[in-house]
Amino acid sequence: MDGIGKGVAPEAGAHAGSALNRSIMQLLEHVEYRLVTGGEDLEEIYRLRYQSYLRAGIATPNDSGLFEDRWDNLPNSYRFGVYCYERLVSTLRLHYISREHPYSPSMDGYSEILKHRVERGETFIEGTRFATDPDSAPAPGMLPFLTLRLGMVASCYFGQTSVLIPVKIEHAAYYARIFNARQIAEGKAFPGVLVQGALFEIPCGENLRLTLERFPFFKSTPTEQRLMFSNPAINPLTPQTIVPTAKYLREAA
Repeated sequence: MDGIGKGVAPEAGAHAGSALNRSIMQLLEHVEYRLVTGGEDLEEIYRLRYQSYLRAGIATPNDSGLFEDRWDNLPNSYRFGVYCYERLVSTLRLHYISREHPYSPSMDGYSEILKHRVERGETFIEGTRFATDPDSAPAPGMLPFLTLRLGMVASCYFGQTSVLIPVKIEHAAYYARIFNARQIAEGKAFPGVLVQGALFEIPCGENLRLTLERFPFFKSTPTEQRLMFSNPAINPLTPQTIVPTAKYLREAA
C-alpha cells in the first residue's frame, strides 16, 4: 500500500473507541466501493493514482496523466475505487496470491522470501497502489480507514495466511498500530515509483479477529465479500458497485 496519505490523525490507533467507530460508521452510510475492470471508472482511478503520486513525489510527470503498471491486469488483481458522496476519494489494488496465481509486485520483488512460502501452501493478500484525493476527504484522517477496509473484507473472504504491504518506512507506525504489521524485508525499488518501500506482513487468524473486534466498521457480511471477490462477470463499462455492510452486523449485535 504505497502510502496512507496526509491528514491521518496520529492518535487514531490509540483512541480507536466509540468516537472513531461512530464517525466511520456514519461515513459508511455515504460510501460505496466499485470493483472496476475498464471504462471511464478505471481511467479515473489511474488518474487519481497519478495525481496523488505526483503530488507526493512518488512518480514523475508523463503525457497521459495516468498511472498504470504491469500488475494491474493480472487474473488475481482487484482494482477498487472508493466513492464518498458519489465522488471518487481513494483507490486501492489488491492481489490474492496462491499457488494457482503467484503474481504480485512483492512476489516479483521479494521472491527469495515469498516463493517457498507460497509453494508450501501459504496464501496472501497484497495491497498496493493506495492513492487518495485529500481535497475530497470527508473528514481528517478518515480516508485510510475507509480504503483499507477493502483489505479487511478480502481477508474475511479468502482466509489467507497474512496480508502483505510494501510501504514507506515513515508510514510503518500506522500499520503497526492499527493492524499489528511487522517488517519482514528491507526496502526495494519498484518500476514506475521513485521511493523504496519495505515489505511488512500483517498476520491473520487471531490478529484479524481482534482487529475486527476493535474496529467494527471493518466487518462485512458474506454477501459483501462475495460481491467484491467472487470474480463475477463484470461489464467493463458498468463496474460492480458494493455498499458497505458493517452497519447490519452492528445492528444485529
